[in-house]
Amino acid sequence: MLFPLDLGLLADVHPLATVNALLNGLATVLLVVGFVLIKCRREDAHRRVMLAAFGVSVVFLICYLAYHVWPVGAKATPFSGSGAVKTAYYAVLVSHIILAAAVPVLAIRTIYLGLRDRRAAHRRWARWTFPIWLYVSVTGVAIYLMLYHLYPAPA
Repeated sequence: MLFPLDLGLLADVHPLATVNALLNGLATVLLVVGFVLIKCRREDAHRRVMLAAFGVSVVFLICYLAYHVWPVGAKATPFSGSGAVKTAYYAVLVSHIILAAAVPVLAIRTIYLGLRDRRAAHRRWARWTFPIWLYVSVTGVAIYLMLYHLYPAPA
């Protein structure tokens, strides 16, 4: 097995944290599929998949706010790694947070331009939006795995 996962470990993870990671993973897949579709000039399929990626990201944002802002019983989970791993974790976390704040604005603007058939502007914005959105989605999953499964807090 490539990643042996003890399902007992999930008992210590708040369900919304896992849902958030799954939504980030799904957004990643949809973003990559959307990118491939546009490279194959399948514009209608690209549009549908990218709108689905945006929808998944909206659901993620709602779940994220429910987990971190509204009182659902979640508490902050400290990172247990040390040394270079801890430095790498916090570097990824900080860059993830900063770029995640930009994704809604970038995505909404890029989608708006695409739906209005303003192709040149859409492409210009997408050149920035796509890699940032993809980075945020991938690092969201990486942060979850590092925090809850690779370096879980001691029980």
